[in-house]
Amino acid sequence: MIPLRDANPTRRTPIVTLALIAACFIAFAYELGVLASSGETGLDRFFTQYGLVPADLTRSVSAGQWLSGPVLALLTHQFLHGGWLHLLGNMLFLWIFGNNIEDRLGRVVFLCFYLLGGVVAGLTQVAIARNSTDPLIGASGAIAATLGAYLVLYPRARILSLVFLGFFYQLIEVPAILVLGFWFVLQLIDGVASLGGTNAQGGVAFFAHIGGFVAGALVAIALRTRGPGPLSPARVG
Repeated sequence: MIPLRDANPTRRTPIVTLALIAACFIAFAYELGVLASSGETGLDRFFTQYGLVPADLTRSVSAGQWLSGPVLALLTHQFLHGGWLHLLGNMLFLWIFGNNIEDRLGRVVFLCFYLLGGVVAGLTQVAIARNSTDPLIGASGAIAATLGAYLVLYPRARILSLVFLGFFYQLIEVPAILVLGFWFVLQLIDGVASLGGTNAQGGVAFFAHIGGFVAGALVAIALRTRGPGPLSPARVG
């Protein structure tokens, strides 16, 4: 089941969501430059420096080095991606679900929510594999926090999804609670299955997804009784 768009209008242009998407594309363009100039070895060094390496973070925190590179990587890793499919998949989810959460929380609060969601997601993965030397990269954890908030705030929103039925596929509108609930259950299953290995199964940090999603849902539950803030002028976009 692949979501394509939602039928949940916003009242203003999602400037922060668009800026986050642009930042990820700019960072990916820089990665391509590193790859072109320094090859795979140079790109690996770049990911190790700016990606989140659990073992490095563990050592830095133990030493009280709170402003070191491994700690700052809790933020920088959120803008790096390992390939076109990784990038485009994440940006599709961020665009579909991020604009409504930005609309609900407000731009500044949403930016803080998104980045902190990514931090919590990264810390969750570090807690599971604290001695891993493989860098964690991607916006998936922060986006998972956005998905968790969307599920709580807009469970009945209709999501146009591409549903595969064997060799056939169909476009249907599915409630967000089914789309995002199904996604979260898959993360739980794959996350539990990955516990027997030495690292995230298939290179996917499932517990970052789980941690981010739960954090976002909890924040949304706390804010659920809060109505939309005043806006000017209101417009759909």
